[in-house]
Amino acid sequence: MNKHILFLWDIDGTLLSVGGAGERALVKAMQSAFKVQANLSEIDYSGKTDRKIAHILHEHYNLPVSESSIDKFLAAYIAHLEVEMQHTRMHVIEHIVEVLELIDQNPMFHQGLLTGNLRAGANIKLGHFGIYDYFRFGATSDFAVERNELGPYALTEARRDTGILFSPENVFVIGDTPHDIACGKIINAKTVAIATGRYSLESLAEHQPDFAMERITAPDDFLMELLDLEAVH
Repeated sequence: MNKHILFLWDIDGTLLSVGGAGERALVKAMQSAFKVQANLSEIDYSGKTDRKIAHILHEHYNLPVSESSIDKFLAAYIAHLEVEMQHTRMHVIEHIVEVLELIDQNPMFHQGLLTGNLRAGANIKLGHFGIYDYFRFGATSDFAVERNELGPYALTEARRDTGILFSPENVFVIGDTPHDIACGKIINAKTVAIATGRYSLESLAEHQPDFAMERITAPDDFLMELLDLEAVH
């Protein structure tokens, strides 16, 4: 293995499940920040960045959209998320920790985040399971409102951290939604769709990812399938 490989990970549904803590935090943030009783079933927030969701909620409930108001809501969301994480059933997706560790052990492998979460939210979620330190860099909702804008930021952050200009064929974007696939295609990366979230394998395959799988079965097998290698150690 003589080339540097970059893995960019989504969080919710891909690395872990927080059992609805994020949704509850959004609702409580609307209440505490604006005295609005929000109903998330009224909006389409799946796959959206935290910052985009803030904009959607403002518009849906006729709140004036301003930078200060968005920031006020997001600060309330982060505060409620930290509390909600203590009162819900959560888990890391099966085999994820082993995969992250295997990537971390190989000096030719590098990994970061490509997620709609705010960095603070990513810290809370990943830190709860002790896996935040696997990701030194990445693109979060702090960088952009629209998810498809995050890919170039992720590559810039990866180069800043590692000093490496990664070729698109050596970049893998891993997620559980069509939005992750689209985000990867924007930067010509290889896209890996895993049906561990809300979308079925069949629905993910319709968006033509480079790889589509029901789940990660074993770390070695997962990486060998992506890299077409006989061994990843």
